[in-house]
Amino acid sequence: MSGAGHEDGDREKYEGYGPQGPDNGDGKAPGVGDGSPRIPMPRSSVEDTGLSLPDATRVPLVPLVLEHDVLRSLLGAWALAACAPEETLAVEEHLGECGACADEARRLREAVELLQRPEPLDLDPTLRTRVLEGCLDRRPPRIPVPEWATPYDAETARLDALLQDFGDSEWHAPVRLRWFEGDEQTSRRTTVAGVIAHLLSVDGLVAVTLGLDDPVTGEPKTPGAPTPASRTEAYWRASYFPPTRSVRVPWREQSHNIVRTVSFAVGGTSRAGEAGRGGGSGKLPVSYGDFELPLHEAMLDRAFECWVHAGDIADAVDYPYEPPAPRHLHGMIDLAARMLPEALAARRQAGLAAPSRTTRHLVPAGEPGRSLRLEIEGSGGGEWLIPLDSPAALASSAHEVAHVALDGVEFCQLAAGHVSPEEAAAGQDGDREAIRDVLFAAASLSRM
Repeated sequence: MSGAGHEDGDREKYEGYGPQGPDNGDGKAPGVGDGSPRIPMPRSSVEDTGLSLPDATRVPLVPLVLEHDVLRSLLGAWALAACAPEETLAVEEHLGECGACADEARRLREAVELLQRPEPLDLDPTLRTRVLEGCLDRRPPRIPVPEWATPYDAETARLDALLQDFGDSEWHAPVRLRWFEGDEQTSRRTTVAGVIAHLLSVDGLVAVTLGLDDPVTGEPKTPGAPTPASRTEAYWRASYFPPTRSVRVPWREQSHNIVRTVSFAVGGTSRAGEAGRGGGSGKLPVSYGDFELPLHEAMLDRAFECWVHAGDIADAVDYPYEPPAPRHLHGMIDLAARMLPEALAARRQAGLAAPSRTTRHLVPAGEPGRSLRLEIEGSGGGEWLIPLDSPAALASSAHEVAHVALDGVEFCQLAAGHVSPEEAAAGQDGDREAIRDVLFAAASLSRM
């Protein structure tokens, strides 16, 4: 509210106030000689007085003079960076004079480093997917990336980010590729650049299917279609020198071209929904030499291998690397689980897996047969029923003879040949022979 009475009251209330405070009419401020409470005068800034500013020169720290026992007791706090500045200076000067305390301080610092869990400098692997989904919700793309190609797009982008700041020493860091042949684990020694050359060569199988240029030249003319191993060996032999950082550019361009090509192929179809689920161009067969995968599954397979080898590279340079986004990891696990019946049948034909003691013949196609329940725990997990007697048999919970439980990442490491079936920490129940056959079949999915 406002009015004349209010203004007059304010004038009477504040009348007699001067530049230095209230005045009693006798030239004295209240509180000076009259016993009333003294009101502090307002402080003025040095800058307002025109005087020179005080010297801002920092006063040097003076180390404390402390006894040896006291300094030794401060070593734990010093290792944790919890000392006061004067104490830190005193401790550090003492460490230059006392060898015993210097050794103890070094051990404490190393212990503190062990307590700190190493964290990757990379962003959360799910962040890219979430940001893209948020953007696409606001404005859908004119040419979308099909759902079955997004894991490959995400994993190649993550690996490219890991490689971005590598120096020459990192590119030549030794890496050992590992996989299973039969019942034995085998390996091949290469470098970080050699791993990228391997990915470039095998991704070329997808590129050739899409009509893109083949990065591998000079392949030996052998019967049958080239395998991932033969293509990699051919690329390595064709190089005049061991692969270097220069291999990153063609690998990156090829991965971008693959994603762009499948996106335009799907975007141009009149049945985009079917194509996005793997129909249309997603059914194009991609030959791996001794087997084929439809394009939409081959893209998931390439995403899986990109993640596995990115982990190999990260281990070589001592850098943490996170698993894929849960949705993408689930797709990789699902593909491996669906390939197990064929892998089991191939091992049985090669004499590496015996037929069931109770079932000596293949179950007719479409008929229920013995099944194993594969339970994958953790991120991207789920449950799958694996038919044991024939790839064409119908998996049935009524004919379940065994149950295996595995962590999702560990199952992927088993399927990549990085963990042996005997070492897989699996919860097992039921027919031990069936469990062994399925675990070895999972390891047989691995390749160079």
